[in-house]
Amino acid sequence: MRCAWQAYLNLLPLWLRSDVDKFGAEKVLEVRLRNHCPPELITTSGSVWLNRSVEKEDLTFAVNIASGYSPWTAETAGQGYITAPGGHRIGLCGRATVTGGNMTGISFPTSLCIRVAKDFSGIARNVDGGSILILGSPGSGKTTLLRDLIRQRADSELVSVVDERGEIFPTVQNQICFPAGRRTDVMTGCSKKQGIEAVLRSMNPQVIAVDEITAEEDCQALLHAGWCGVSLLATAHAANKTDLYRRPVYKPLVDSKLFDTLLILRPDRSWRVERIGV
Repeated sequence: MRCAWQAYLNLLPLWLRSDVDKFGAEKVLEVRLRNHCPPELITTSGSVWLNRSVEKEDLTFAVNIASGYSPWTAETAGQGYITAPGGHRIGLCGRATVTGGNMTGISFPTSLCIRVAKDFSGIARNVDGGSILILGSPGSGKTTLLRDLIRQRADSELVSVVDERGEIFPTVQNQICFPAGRRTDVMTGCSKKQGIEAVLRSMNPQVIAVDEITAEEDCQALLHAGWCGVSLLATAHAANKTDLYRRPVYKPLVDSKLFDTLLILRPDRSWRVERIGV
């Protein structure tokens, strides 16, 4: 298991770091900070509550460290989260800022869910080739499985990764935290559509990988790449195949039969293989 643990601890208020560090990267799954409430540590053994209360300044500190005040991070905050150095994700709740009917950010955060990004090598061994879609609920390990699948495929194929938010192969001080594979090229900081178009033009990939298909634009970009003869690796929020088929945004992908295989994650982070369209 690999984890940018110090980068994670740096997101936390100073008074909280040593208590979290005692549990270590192996056990901590996420830390939840709620205004005027004790911190909650979600660990592999269950929840642990600490005695001191979280204050507004603690929430602001974590958000500022995670974001670095970057415009790209501000945009993702409008979707309710921030991707921090090391690939750690901070979920946000609080007073939303709405412009033109669209949420553009959180002006006053009252709750944070600070998730630990971890890497496990070898979990995607023995997965067949072709185009693969990974399904799972939030926090089920989709990105972790995708990352290792990319590494496996990069042993024999040219893989271009469009890492929109820097979560598949995160960096700390411009150094990639997790091995990407010997034939992997990573594009980050742009939308999936922009990135897919760019790598198709410039990198001659045999495989294109993206995380979290959430919009019709994402599906159309993947369809375009698939029609160009490229294999695809992707993840989507769906509990199972039935859930996938019910969501209108995924209908073009389902109807096209572009993906050969579904990897469906279970709550215990094991997974099963199903064929799409069967």
